[in-house]
This record gives sequence, C-alpha cells and structure tokens, in this order.
Amino acid sequence: MFFTSYEFLGFVALLFIAYYLVPKKCQWPLLLVASYIFYFIAGPGYLVYILATTVTIYLTAVLIQKKSDNESAYIKEHKAEFSKEEKKAYKKKQKSIRFRWLIACLLFNIGILVVVKYANFIISNVNGVLSLFPNTGQLSFVSLALPMGISFYTFQAMGYLIDVYRGTIKAERNPFKLALFISFFPLLIQGPISRFKDLSATLYGQHSFDAKTVSYGLQRMLWGYFKKMVVADRILTGVSTIIGDMDTYHGAYAFVGMLFYTLELYADFTGGIDITIGIAQTMGITVQENFNLPYFATSLKDYWRRWHISMCTWFKDYVFYPVSICHPMQKFTRFCRSHLGNAVGKRLPVYVASLTVWLATGVWHGASWNFIVWGLANAVILLVSEELEPLYAGFHKRFHVDGNPFYTFFQITRTFLMICCLNMFDCYSSVGETFGAFGSMFTARNWQIIWDGSLLTIGLTMLDYGILLFGIIVMLTVSLVQRNGSVRDKIAARPYPVRFVIWYGLFLLVILLGAYGIGYDASQFIYNRF
Repeated sequence: MFFTSYEFLGFVALLFIAYYLVPKKCQWPLLLVASYIFYFIAGPGYLVYILATTVTIYLTAVLIQKKSDNESAYIKEHKAEFSKEEKKAYKKKQKSIRFRWLIACLLFNIGILVVVKYANFIISNVNGVLSLFPNTGQLSFVSLALPMGISFYTFQAMGYLIDVYRGTIKAERNPFKLALFISFFPLLIQGPISRFKDLSATLYGQHSFDAKTVSYGLQRMLWGYFKKMVVADRILTGVSTIIGDMDTYHGAYAFVGMLFYTLELYADFTGGIDITIGIAQTMGITVQENFNLPYFATSLKDYWRRWHISMCTWFKDYVFYPVSICHPMQKFTRFCRSHLGNAVGKRLPVYVASLTVWLATGVWHGASWNFIVWGLANAVILLVSEELEPLYAGFHKRFHVDGNPFYTFFQITRTFLMICCLNMFDCYSSVGETFGAFGSMFTARNWQIIWDGSLLTIGLTMLDYGILLFGIIVMLTVSLVQRNGSVRDKIAARPYPVRFVIWYGLFLLVILLGAYGIGYDASQFIYNRF
C-alpha cells in the first residue's frame, strides 16, 4: 500500500475522518494503531523488525535517562563531600556506563539493518575473494525481505537515543508514544528523518479541525501527486529504456538519460515528501521540510545544504562531529600537526571525518559499490572545492562576478550537470557500466539523435514530451515563485474563483495527464528502496 495506490488514498481518507471524530486525547493512539496497520499490510513479518527497534531503543533510553537522573541527584546530595577530582571521576564512570549501553543498543539496531540490507552484498564480495583461491567453497546467500523504510526509521530511532544520551532531550517514558514516533506511517516510505524534539511537538497534540490547515495539507499532497505522476512516472519510461540497454543507448542517449533521471529523481523524491508533509498537515502535525530549491544550488556544497536536508544533518550531527572529536581522532590530529605541520595537520583529520561520513552516506543509500563510489566521489569533489576556495574567492574579487546573474546562472548550470553525472551511479548496475556510459558521451559521436527523432524510440511519444515539458515548466515556475515566499500563501490571498481554478485545474491535470496504462507501476518511490 503505497502513496499512489487507491488503497492508500482510501486508508488516509478513513483515518482522516476518524481522526477528527474520536476524542482529541485518542488522536495520537489512533495514529499509532493506523501506523501499525499500515506496516502490517506492507508485510506482516516486517513488524518483528520495527518492534525490535522500538523495544530496544525505548528500554535503553529509559535506562540512560534513569542513570543520568540518579547521577545528578547523587552529586547534588553529596555535593559537600565530593572533591573536584572525586566528582570528575564519578561522572566519568557513570558516563562510561551510559556509553556502553548506548553502543550496545546502536550495534544491535545497526546489526539488524546490516543483516537484512547488506548481508548478500557482503557475502557476494567475500565469495569474490574466495573464488581467487582454488578448491574453496562459496558462502550461501540469505533470503530476507527488506522491510519498508528500515533505513529511515532505524536512523530516526538511533538519533533519538543519541539525543537522550547527550542530554539534548529527556527519554520518552510512554512506550506507545515512542512507538508512534518511530512508526508514524507517512514517514516510513521515504522520510524525512525527523528529530524527536521537532516531531513530538505536534505529533502527540490534540488537534481541532481547522479548514485552512486541512486545505493547505490537501494542496501540498496534490502538488506532490502532480510531480510524481505527471512528471516522474512519465519520464521513468525513457530512463528505464536508456539504462536497460547500454549497447543501443549510449553516447548522447546516456547524456539524455542522466538529465532525465535527475529530473525524475527530483520530481519523485520531492513529490513523495510533499505528500508526506501534506498528510501530516491535514492532521495538524508539522513535519520538517526536506528540500530547499536544490537545483538552484551554485555549488555541490550548497546543493547538499538544500537536498535531503534531514539525512545530511543526521550524518553531520551523529557521524561527522563524533568522529571529528573522538579520542582517537584527537590523537591523530596531534600526530599530524607534530609530524606534518599545522597547515596539513589540521586538515587531514577533517578529510578523514568527511570521507567517513560520505562513505557511510553511500552505504546508507544502498548495498552496492556504485553507492560507495558515489559517496566517495562527493567527498573528493567537496574536499577539493574546499581547498580551492581561496582561488575562487580571488577570482570573484578580481572579476567582480559576485551577484552577476550570468555568472550565477553558470554556477547553477555547472552544479546541476555535476549532480547529473554523480547520479549516474544510481542509474547503472555497476561501477564499470557507469564509467562506460559516462565515457561514451565523449566518444560515441551520436549527438544527432537529439534532433533526428531517435528519442521517440525510448518509449516516449511527442505527446509525452509535450506533457513533460509542460510539467517541468510548471515545477520551475513554482520554484521561482517560491523563492519569494510560500506559493500556497500567495494563492490563498487571491479571490475564491482564482483559487478554485488553480487547485481544481491541478487536480484535473493529475487525473488527465498522470502516467497510467499497461505496464504502469506507481507503487514504488525511488527513495523507498533506501
């Protein structure tokens, strides 16, 4: 039961009606029941995994919180008796105990994720090594279904536990409230990865029906369905054709394919997040934004501030900073500075931390060498750009290009093409195929296919291209308008006939121009597989 199925729409409609009919104190328990029904329908066996995560995270968080509270109470009670050194030693010992509990729980939940998502990838690589030795047996692959959204809810739960350990938030004493935070069904398909302190502010509240809030939520959902069904699912046909037959579709076809895939990814992922945020908003729940006009970024660094914001901040807060300040890294920093000089010594640890983060980010996206290389490629580009920053600054100052609209357009175009190239690792099935497709763009010399009608052989008709062009123009227009404030607020300020024409017209566009028909499968969002 996915966002674009009739079953899902019926499920949400029934839940919406029940949500505002039950007593307000029963609203969040109703959401918990609905979320578990949703997950049960997705796969009854999946409940074992999400329950294991919920129970272990809950118990560990409560233990850590209790230990922390007892420590504070004990220090306060014996304040006069403690010397400064004794107090420091006591706090260090208590922190060590809490840290061991934290690590044990994190390893358990990471272990679940590794087994169900990465076991066969690891086994295939081990078998590859074993095959180098004669008369060596091979490991058997495991047969485990990948639970829906396991990466999202696992990271969300682990972020909550780390925040409790750090003292940023208090542990949630109600196990059912924590269960809802981990399993809230709109977030399960593709995020965003929410923080407890942000989502809990409205998730457990008592919400009265508010016409404006509900209307805004429905509008956001409709906009998401437009992006997903009119643009993403239509362009998918062309992308699948191109990447499915490299022998036929290479060179200029690969260039077109990477452009199409980048547009499809944007429409698919942002459309799904729009639906998620819209569903939550109809029930008075605020879910954080996950995108900020990413294709208007002027550099790769700027892009990662705008794209999949919840994932990027998660890795920054829970991987980059801990790796950067951990004891081994501090020793490494001192070693580098003493042996390589201060200039190199202070950079090298940052490089290690950055490479670690991007390696983890690549692995998070999928069990494939493609994603590992994709992550490391991002890291290398970002680190090289960071080192060249003084040169960029000097160039900008000398030629006075800051604020120049033509230069800004160049930066946006350059960054977009860079993102397109990196996205090729997501398209093709292996690193070799990816580099082969990329290299063919410079060697095939078949650019005439762009204007000689050959692009009509990839499963898209002239009507499809016309609809895609229209959809892209609409998305671009909305993005440009959105730079100066909320589009929904601007539309809401218009007279009712204008508002009706806009939203009813968008509804008709989804109905009339959505990608339906034989072979159509709208059950899978791209980021659902992550």
